[in-house]
Formats: sequence, structure tokens, C-alpha cells
Amino acid sequence: MADSDRKVPSVDPEADPSTLLESFTSAVRAGWHAVSSVSEPAPAVLVVLTAAVALALVSVRPLWLVTRHVITQAHEGSHALVARLVGRRLAGIRLHSDTSGVTVSSGNPRGPGMIATAFAGYTGPAALGFVAATLLTTGRPAAVLWSVLAALALLILLIRNFFGFVSVLAVGAVIGIAAYYGDELVRYTVAYLTTWVLLFGATRPVLELARTHRRGRGQGSDADQLRWLTRVPTAVWIVAFAVVTLGTAAYGTARIVAAQVP
Repeated sequence: MADSDRKVPSVDPEADPSTLLESFTSAVRAGWHAVSSVSEPAPAVLVVLTAAVALALVSVRPLWLVTRHVITQAHEGSHALVARLVGRRLAGIRLHSDTSGVTVSSGNPRGPGMIATAFAGYTGPAALGFVAATLLTTGRPAAVLWSVLAALALLILLIRNFFGFVSVLAVGAVIGIAAYYGDELVRYTVAYLTTWVLLFGATRPVLELARTHRRGRGQGSDADQLRWLTRVPTAVWIVAFAVVTLGTAAYGTARIVAAQVP
């Protein structure tokens, strides 16, 4: 094809900046409306079914080996978030195929900031689940999905290995498709399933950690690091993790159930 036949898109150099600004503002308004809009309450049967599916994903070992990657992403993301909030410098996050992960940050090796960063890992998924549950009880499934998608977008910028990149991208794709293309029922389904997985799934790694330490292993875990930072026994920190995760799961579930009662 001759050059003269090609149709090359052109940009009007004299386009009114106010028109561009107005278009951008309209897009932001539309996005905010989608996130902040309140939906009709989800059907009770959907809430129950997603809870049952989440319990299976967390309880059945073959399924848990896949679901645990989501909890690990929330775990390491919570480390990173608190590290930044207390002023530590993040070097990156690595997520591994065996569902383990590591977040590397630099700064004061001791002190309250480091304690908060270490404590955030096991308790972070439960806290995120509770926030999501609170949004759902106010009829905001889109807010849950877009918030999770934004968190995953930030997380992927910190990933420093191929498997971690692919795993975060896969979860983000599912959430993004539901948020952008799904109708209200699809959004509620994915939002509730994500919330239940976070609430229920936050506790199992704590129980696994307790079992590992009871067998004399687990050196270098978050609880072990907290023992080194505070001289409080490892077992006490594991109990603290369990209290937070179990308590949050119970309270988050109670809020969801209460919202379903007329």
C-alpha cells in the first residue's frame, strides 16, 4: 500500500485543553460512581453458597494448596504496606510456588516499626477480609473488587520474581474481569468469595505455624522474628496471631450474617 493511502490518526494540536480536562473529569466521575454506588442486598443463598465454597477452598488440602497463594499475597502485601507506613524502604517481594513468600525492607532493625511490620503478615489477610466484609454489608461489591484490584496493581510493582508476577497477575485478571465486565450478581459472587477466603483462610497459616513450631522447626518465621525483637516467647506471638485472625473471622462473619437479617 502506498504511503498516500495509509490513514494515520491525527491529533488536533489546537484541541481545547478545557475539553480534554472535561473528558478526564467525566471519566473520573464515572469511575468513582461505579466504585461508590450502593447495590441492592445480595441474595442470602449467594452469601451462604460463597461461604461454603470458601470453606472448601480453605479446608480441602488440594484446594488449599492453590488458595494459599492468595493468602500469601495478602500476607506479604500487608508486610509491605506497614513497612512503608512506618518509614521503612522496600526492596521488593518474592512469592514462591510452594506458597511461601518474603518481603525485604531496610531501616532500623529493631524498634516499634519493625515489630509492627513483622506482626502485620499473619494478621493482614484477616484485617483485609474484615474491611471487605464491612463494605459488603453496606452494599458495595464494586468497591471491594476495585480496592482489591488497586492493591494487586501496587503489589505487582514490588514483585521481584517471575512466579510471583504471574500469580498476582492471574488473581488480578479474575478480579478485574468481574469488576469491569460482570453484572451485579457476578460482582457480589466474586466479592463475597474473596472476602470469605480472606476471613477463613487467614487462620489456617497460623495453625500450620503453631504445628511447625511444636515440632521444633519454624526458625526465622514472623513469630520467631518477633521473639528476637521483643524477647516475648514465640508461642505468645502465635497465640496473638490466632486471637486476631479467629476474632476477626468471627466478627466479620457476624456482621455479614446480621446484614442478611431483616
